[in-house]
Amino acid sequence: MATQQNKSLWWQQGIIYQIYPRSFQDSNGDGTGDLRGILSRLDHLKELGIDAIWVSPIYPSPMADFGYDIADYRGIHELFGTMDDFDELLRETHKRGMKLLLDLVPNHTSDQHPWFLESRSSRDNPKRDWYLWYDGKEGGEPPNNWVSVFGGSSWEWDEATQQFYYHAFLKSQPDLNWRNSEVEQAVFEAMRFWLDKGVDGFRVDAMWLMIKDKQLRDNPPNPDFKPGMNEDQRQLPIYSSDRPEVHKVVKKMREVLDQYPERMMIGEIYLAVDKAVKYHGKDNQGVHLAFNNQLFFLPWEAKPLAEAIDKYEKLLKPGDWPNWVLGNHDQSRIGSRVGLEQARVAAMLLLTLRGTPTIYYGEEIGMRDVPIPKEEFQDPQGINLGKSRDPGRTPMQWDDSDKAGFTTGKPWLRIAEDFPRVNVKKQQEEPSSMLALHQRLIRLRRQEPALHEGDYKTIQADEQVFAFLRKAKGHPSFLIVLNMGHKTAVFKPETIKLKGTVAVATIPERDGIQVDGVLNLAGDEGLLIRLD
Repeated sequence: MATQQNKSLWWQQGIIYQIYPRSFQDSNGDGTGDLRGILSRLDHLKELGIDAIWVSPIYPSPMADFGYDIADYRGIHELFGTMDDFDELLRETHKRGMKLLLDLVPNHTSDQHPWFLESRSSRDNPKRDWYLWYDGKEGGEPPNNWVSVFGGSSWEWDEATQQFYYHAFLKSQPDLNWRNSEVEQAVFEAMRFWLDKGVDGFRVDAMWLMIKDKQLRDNPPNPDFKPGMNEDQRQLPIYSSDRPEVHKVVKKMREVLDQYPERMMIGEIYLAVDKAVKYHGKDNQGVHLAFNNQLFFLPWEAKPLAEAIDKYEKLLKPGDWPNWVLGNHDQSRIGSRVGLEQARVAAMLLLTLRGTPTIYYGEEIGMRDVPIPKEEFQDPQGINLGKSRDPGRTPMQWDDSDKAGFTTGKPWLRIAEDFPRVNVKKQQEEPSSMLALHQRLIRLRRQEPALHEGDYKTIQADEQVFAFLRKAKGHPSFLIVLNMGHKTAVFKPETIKLKGTVAVATIPERDGIQVDGVLNLAGDEGLLIRLD
């Protein structure tokens, strides 16, 4: 059984909400979301019950990867507004009792960042060693076989200085050399700039990639590679990612955060869970949360989910805190992955598991992927590999007016055709809506210690039904029963007494019913039961 800690911090009890700023709300009619747009929608987030918003990159950038190619770590891209707009957004977020987290991208910069322009200018420039420059092999071949996430070699030849530089992503995103202490200090100063303003922490992009093998050894082939997988998955990236030295960098980043009260750091770490949890570190030397992305990839079935959750809970060390994510800007939306009915079950799962949940914008109303024709692709991954992330990044659907209330101009990505039916305003008026379900779950989660800090225990996982218990000493216990299939099912537990009242149901008519001994579940139904 996974157990609670003695003291819960805001990021342990709270709920994080990811905003992809281009797509949340446009305030000036240019078709792209911005900071003043976010500001205008803060009350929606407060009413939803959000504790912290994580805003994807808003820094100056050529936008080759929509902000994940930073040209200035201390500024605001004019597309999103001004620093004054940001300061007002931060003030108003705090005024509503919410926190604000920024995306930090320390693995790489834009090739237009002044640091790289200097580094590229000559081999003897003082910033040459701020990036990863190497000679090629005989015959002009790259230094090794490492490949880019976006396809092709990770090495780009620079004609002017006759060397290759390394880029894990686009060639316009050169990787920083985190073995250089000057790079460390420059990024740490950028962190302090925002922390001094009052930002509550960072979600750190591509954390597991920040250190590479010093010997530049070739990555071995992946014996499990299958057709249809991305080209970068042909290799096992054992030398280009998750190097042991990266934990020293994370420790130093944590030390910067710990100089400020109640700040926190989330690591983006796309690794197997047994490796990802190591980024928590010990004695406050790692991240506060290592993003747990398992729900993106696990089969949507009771047994595999229960097994994965139990394994994850057992891997967590004393002092670690779990977290769960259903979607983000890199993945297909949960409603498209599992269907609309099961998306309601997924919401109940996310908001009742032990740990900190993160909600991706639009999940609270059941937004789904929007088909984007190839000629309209914006995402460089889609353009290069044919697998676009654009369908999961489309504009937020606020109401049934023209352009879904997102903009008065032409939206940067097309808006879902279902927006007249699937939007915030309409769902605010419907007690059975996905939005209402989120609000009920979040409200109860906030009120009940068992749900926001209590123990977790799997009760049952069979071919269809997944049930688990949340329990906190001296407080009501809750049983969560999820039918992960489309057919009816019967739940009759053998290890606990099933007697209580349904506090929240994915099918609203079931709210408040009494449960005693045996439970008949409809297909695609989830029940949150307060036990007697």
